[in-house]
Amino acid sequence: MTMRVRKAVFPAAGLGTRFLPATKVIPKEMLPVVDKPIIQYGVEEAMASGCDQIIFVTGRGKWAMEDHFDMTYELEQTLEARSKVELLDVARQISQMVRVASIRQKVPLGLGHAVLTAKDLVGNEPFAVLLPDDVMDAAVPCLKQLIDVFNQKQASVIATQVVDGKAISAYGVLDAKPVPGFNGRLFEISNLVEKPKFEDAPSNQAIIGRYVLTPRIFECLENINPGALGELQLTDGLRALLKYEKMYGYCFEGKRYDAGDKLGFLKATVELALKHEDLGPAFTEYLKSLKL
Repeated sequence: MTMRVRKAVFPAAGLGTRFLPATKVIPKEMLPVVDKPIIQYGVEEAMASGCDQIIFVTGRGKWAMEDHFDMTYELEQTLEARSKVELLDVARQISQMVRVASIRQKVPLGLGHAVLTAKDLVGNEPFAVLLPDDVMDAAVPCLKQLIDVFNQKQASVIATQVVDGKAISAYGVLDAKPVPGFNGRLFEISNLVEKPKFEDAPSNQAIIGRYVLTPRIFECLENINPGALGELQLTDGLRALLKYEKMYGYCFEGKRYDAGDKLGFLKATVELALKHEDLGPAFTEYLKSLKL
């Protein structure tokens, strides 16, 4: 029977220390890029890709993410009383956007552990994993590109991007061969290499924060040995999954911003602001006026 991807898991239990002091109280995922928090970009991508259930894997102090997608009676009543119709619509659209469930990752024991924490909420069906730090700008949502491949192959699919030069050493990298008929974008994976030296990298296809996974990944994560600091790494679980199932990498069409990094966050803010329907023209003129 053909499997359908309905659920999207967002690992979001990190402390956001790279953005201190801004993240001392506010979750990193709630920092705004232009006019939306980082987490909303990912949720909107998941919805546009056909997912109708959102699962947040959270930690202490992350309640603001759940509240963001809940109703805010006081705000809505105030906006309605003041006839702020457009702003009221914005507030209501967010609260009516999607069903959100959350579960606590009580101890931060790695990305693999965060995914495993969602096991009971996901159940025995394929699901997506979206790392909130990765903000994607694509005509066709990045996750939808992966789901389209999944619908054809009925196997796990990992998003990749081309990374040339020594920067490849900061990523997990595919050891894979191209699959005919996909314009050189789809690869059948034989191995995954975590942060190789430049001279040892098996390809220039770097793993980024979007995955479509079969439920067997949970069994694999439960049976791998923890790595450094007792953490379960998703890459190790994926490598174990390769022993049982085919797995593919897809070099998505679009642009990725690493909003978990200060420079990447600034790039996302500037470039997405330039594309903003209301802000774009005026912001463009402002940037031209700067003496850089």
